[in-house]
Amino acid sequence: MTLFSILSPLDLALSLVVAFAAGWIKGIVGFAMPMVMISGLSMFLPPELALAGLILPTLVTNGFQALREGTKAAYASIRRFRVFLIVGLIFLLGGAQLVALVPASTFLLMIGVPVSIFAMIQVLGLKLTLRATSARIEAIIGAVAGFVGGMSGVWGPPTVAYLTALGTPKLEQMRTQGVIYGLGSIALAIAHLGSGVLRVETAPFSAVLVVPALLGMWVGLRLQDRIDQAVFRKATLIVLLVAGLNLLRRGLVG
Repeated sequence: MTLFSILSPLDLALSLVVAFAAGWIKGIVGFAMPMVMISGLSMFLPPELALAGLILPTLVTNGFQALREGTKAAYASIRRFRVFLIVGLIFLLGGAQLVALVPASTFLLMIGVPVSIFAMIQVLGLKLTLRATSARIEAIIGAVAGFVGGMSGVWGPPTVAYLTALGTPKLEQMRTQGVIYGLGSIALAIAHLGSGVLRVETAPFSAVLVVPALLGMWVGLRLQDRIDQAVFRKATLIVLLVAGLNLLRRGLVG
């Protein structure tokens, strides 16, 4: 079986471009790969195939991000956010099993709503501040992130919002995002082996997208110190907002 049995050469070429762009953005801001990939791929591929496509690139790139400062630092992040990780894992596994039962329009809305809300909040400059960590709040946010992530592969928005609200230092936030997303990516891959989203027909497609995603991330990391991060991040959020609103449009009107 070849890739062209499930998608056309044009679709594959466009998918490679989306994966590179997603990796590029992740290399600069440390997140947004699943959002960019699911938003971009869903424009011309069925939602289930788009979800399958992002699984392996997300897993590999998050692994690099999580371990960039070494295993000791990564383990410290795991201990600090263990409630988020445990609750998120449980809800991710549950949400992943519902993918095949949800209509395509609902699936697109479940992706578009959190992407749009997160991007809008950040673009407007609104900030949520938490004075101290709370196991209850952490569990709630972890549940939301896990459930939406299990269904759509997108768990970045609530995670980034939570870390930002805590005032997490930049390097620690980037590492923690990598750890949370990395462990979530492993759980997501396992969950969708069980759900049937990642299978013999779709796994090669996801594997092919790893290369452009890594290349894009490498380019993004090299650019990170050469440009105004705040300006580029705002531009990225505007792009994400447009992509999220497009998913909402497709979910509402087809």
